[in-house]
Amino acid sequence: MSGEELGVSRSGGRCGAGSVPGRSAAGCAASSLSDVSRAGSARALAAGGTREQPIFTTRAHVFQIDPSTKKNWVPASKQAVTVSYFYDSTRNSYRIISVDGAKVIINSTITPNMTFTKTSQKFGQWADSRANTVFGLGFPSEQQLTKFAEKFQEVKEAAKLARDRSQEKIETSSNHSQESGRETPSSTRASSVNGTDDEKASHGGPAEAHLKSENDKLKIALAQSSSNVKKWETELQSLRESNARLSTALQESAASIEHWKKQFSACKEENEQLRGKIEELEEQCNEINKEKERNAQLSRRLQELETELQDKELELEELRKQGEIIPELMSECESVSEQLQAAEKKNKDLEEKVRTLRTEVEENKHRQTNLKTELKNFLDVLDGKIDELHDFRQGLSKLGVDN
Repeated sequence: MSGEELGVSRSGGRCGAGSVPGRSAAGCAASSLSDVSRAGSARALAAGGTREQPIFTTRAHVFQIDPSTKKNWVPASKQAVTVSYFYDSTRNSYRIISVDGAKVIINSTITPNMTFTKTSQKFGQWADSRANTVFGLGFPSEQQLTKFAEKFQEVKEAAKLARDRSQEKIETSSNHSQESGRETPSSTRASSVNGTDDEKASHGGPAEAHLKSENDKLKIALAQSSSNVKKWETELQSLRESNARLSTALQESAASIEHWKKQFSACKEENEQLRGKIEELEEQCNEINKEKERNAQLSRRLQELETELQDKELELEELRKQGEIIPELMSECESVSEQLQAAEKKNKDLEEKVRTLRTEVEENKHRQTNLKTELKNFLDVLDGKIDELHDFRQGLSKLGVDN
């Protein structure tokens, strides 16, 4: 990664007086570093197009694990995006890269320790320790997921093989360098003993050719290492410059923070004053509302009293009309009372007559009862007399028969 890849973006990477209010120095530094990372990733992808070649491409929905909970998935893309395997022939490495517009959402270098896990029929995930996250891919079909998993395993094996080969080369080069160091004095001794260069060439030709090839390889490795050292020195210088810019940005952000703190305290005091005024206005509004309610109640009571007054006036008018009819009613009442008195007198006379009639009726009933008793006694006596006469008649008839 070059120094330009680590530079701060001029458009949005610096924090100063024009930054967002209330933003801390750590937040500004984090945003600067994120801008550096995004710019570096985009430039690296652009520059890597010449040395990296895509070996497998598919489309899927990209997710990342929530860094706070480490459980929930957070969508990294709004729709299905292209996910590709890239092979870097220079570094002999493999990467999974996915870009959504101008944003790099996956940049994961595959190592032999990685594992791709199928969690469902259409979803798989792998952990990237370098990026300190877990990537998840949602595929349209199970076949695409299977192909991606097989390719992941294939690339993983290739990365493992490349790592083993690089270790073998390092071990071989180190062994050859040690052997060349040991064999150089022996060849010198051999030349001193044998005497001539022709004899040396005749006796040690194959070994010397092998040593030359190994020395050439070592020279090439040394040149590459020196170029790498220069490259890393350049990157270190760029990092120092970037750190200097970041420290300047942090200082500016600190000054901005102090400025915004003062403004915040002033705004806070003004806010408290406004709150006090608002409370006073609310109290006044409450009092006004209470007065309005009282006025409304009084107006309703006034309307009720006016209605009652109208009703009372109507009743009074009716009473006045009735008062005009009262003398006539009084005269009629007097005549009716006289008639009533006469009727009461007649009624008393009739009651007296009824009483006398009742007394006479009772006396007649008593007489009738006595007459009935006397008649019954008379009939009993008459029956007795008739029986006696009948007996007497029978006796006379018997006497006549006897005579």
